[in-house]
Amino acid sequence: MELSKLMKDSRYQHFFEACRLLQQMIDIAIDGFLLTPVQKICKYPLQLAELLKYTAQDHSDYRYVAAALAVMRNVTQQINERKRRLENIDKIAQWQASVLDWEGEDILDRSSELIYTGEMAWIYQPYGRNQQRVFFLFDHQMVLCKKDLIRRDILYYKGRIDMDKYEVVDIEDGRDDDFNVSMKNAFKLHNKETEEIHLFFAKKLEEKIRWLRAFREERKMVQEDEKIGFEISENQKRQAAMTVRKVPKQKGKAAFTPPALLSLRNNQQNERATYRIRENICKSQVFEFTEPKRSQSPFWQNFSRLTPFKK
Repeated sequence: MELSKLMKDSRYQHFFEACRLLQQMIDIAIDGFLLTPVQKICKYPLQLAELLKYTAQDHSDYRYVAAALAVMRNVTQQINERKRRLENIDKIAQWQASVLDWEGEDILDRSSELIYTGEMAWIYQPYGRNQQRVFFLFDHQMVLCKKDLIRRDILYYKGRIDMDKYEVVDIEDGRDDDFNVSMKNAFKLHNKETEEIHLFFAKKLEEKIRWLRAFREERKMVQEDEKIGFEISENQKRQAAMTVRKVPKQKGKAAFTPPALLSLRNNQQNERATYRIRENICKSQVFEFTEPKRSQSPFWQNFSRLTPFKK
């Protein structure tokens, strides 16, 4: 912003141009020179890895080079992860648009990642009725939906749970005195402020374990986002909403197909990404990433060709 103001002054224009000519530098705008370090950011891990390879372990600089390499690998991983998540926000907005009777704030107001989804039995108050619901766990919140009685592929919004206010409690099989029910493959969500408790029953032990792992992953993601300052801008939210409105609705198409198990994000983080810098960096955008091919979640594979149908 400051640079653009200065460049409107002819004195500064002449000064910067004189500096460029004295240094015999290529003829590009001054902001192009400022972008160069950013454009090369994905080359730094490769260059540092080569430098470390040819540095003797007993050399005084070895540990500093190793530390620099670790930092730059972490930076490029964070950039890569941010890019991947921003590419998913259109799908999340489209999914929300397919859920009927939606209430409250949009998913993208607080969340940017679908971590896990599945069906479970749910009781939210003592002596309450056991209800079957479809749950979608995002970062910061879990959305509850109900299937249509006739069209089982249609979802109705039934509420949400603020995961920032709840803690997950694993419980053993047996009798629960608070809810007066027999429990198997169950766990609870306990509100740390109001003492409210939600009781969940998975169909199998393996499914319960996956849910507990997903909840741990959700908390880990939230902490990492706070650490690096990750958030979705208002402009990106508006663009996602506009994209959803442009999608043509086809009568008779189902809005939801029960997803297979989603692979959790920690499996993806173990994969190494490779990066490629464009040749003509002066005229291109900042940089380009080439990631290893990920197997797309079956939920998104099915959803991409489905649109809501309202009775």
